[in-house]
Amino acid sequence: MRSKVFFLFMVFPFFIIAQPQFKNYFTNNSLRYDFLLAGNNTDTEVFPAQIKKEPYWGGSKTNLIDPFLYGSYQFKIYDVKSDSLIFSKGFSTLFQEWQTTAEAKKMTKSFYQSVIFPYPKKQIRLEINARQFSGIFKTIFKTEIDPSDYFIIDEKPIIADVERIVTSGKPENSVDIAILAEGYTQFEKQKFLDDVAHLTDYLFNEPPFRSNSDKFNIYGVFTASIESGTDIPGEDIFKNTHFNSSFYTFDVDRYLTTSDMKTIYDVAANVPYDHLIVLVNSERYGGGGFYNFVSVCTASNELSEKVFVHEFGHSFTGLGDEYYSSSVAYEDFYNLKVEPWEPNLTTLVDFDKKWKTMVSDSVPVPTPRKLKFNKTVGVFEGGGYTSKGIFSPKQNCRMKSNGEDGFCPVCQKAIQATIDFYTK
Repeated sequence: MRSKVFFLFMVFPFFIIAQPQFKNYFTNNSLRYDFLLAGNNTDTEVFPAQIKKEPYWGGSKTNLIDPFLYGSYQFKIYDVKSDSLIFSKGFSTLFQEWQTTAEAKKMTKSFYQSVIFPYPKKQIRLEINARQFSGIFKTIFKTEIDPSDYFIIDEKPIIADVERIVTSGKPENSVDIAILAEGYTQFEKQKFLDDVAHLTDYLFNEPPFRSNSDKFNIYGVFTASIESGTDIPGEDIFKNTHFNSSFYTFDVDRYLTTSDMKTIYDVAANVPYDHLIVLVNSERYGGGGFYNFVSVCTASNELSEKVFVHEFGHSFTGLGDEYYSSSVAYEDFYNLKVEPWEPNLTTLVDFDKKWKTMVSDSVPVPTPRKLKFNKTVGVFEGGGYTSKGIFSPKQNCRMKSNGEDGFCPVCQKAIQATIDFYTK
């Protein structure tokens, strides 16, 4: 990928990569392969857990091969008979973030994970690849799956109340989002639906979602929790909730996640979906988002609207954090000798692959953080939790702060490319 090709690639990925014919290889169901990602700061292993057949495939039936190469992991599906690549997708994980913490140097942990793809008609090979610190992907797991295997679980999803919040079109031609209720009791169902409607309305006021609102299907998926709220371990607060969400992830008080992905997937199977959002019934500030995995956000903080959009930027498009002064638990998260995979961050190692064509010839590279460049697309040092060596496209953006500025032009272009991939 070179600069000019890259941006054509971002907007029209389906014109670049030859895509297999869906009907030749897949049915309208999904296959969910569950496993544990386990290891420490240097080692990663995959331990299979279960295989499930799920009732819906919510993704595109046209674009099956992922052109973006984003994520700390990727998985690939091959047709065994022809050895042809028939599906691929990048994703990120909480496990990979944990590997960069001090705790990972002292112990081994496992995190529940799944990869989901359309249900195959014939025997396939699944490969899971992990991005190394060098930026190169390494295959860490392979297995063959026979779709007629009677050990593949085929059961009804956990019962949930489903409300269509936004309906635009068929799942294969739309971005399908399942928003799951967390920490809402049986008596708070209406509050959940009101919260979903409010936050999605805000999302569709932010460019480029504003001009693409007719390309989304949004489902509110309600399962009642026994108690309202979420865990706040640092304040000795623990709540019995459906998805076991918690603040103080990696001992960062604002970092809200859940490790109970099995339950989340079991509930989400009630609808066709491309992306999952867990909406937490709390007034506390916080959230977390992971590319092609899950986004978690509180519903009732004064900044929830902006956090909701920020975290969706992570999970939907793989946008990186552009802040560089907030406290985090990570150590050496980025290799400064390698170009980051996130579309809105660069180390200048291979800037031609990023937004170089969007920077005017009159703008210096790197670009000083001065008032005269406040509205300018440039190359500003600071981003990815690092003040030196990582650069971002604008002095302020939704991926940097909760200010009035929305997504910068570089982030907007990446988001538009993702929307087009799912809908065209």
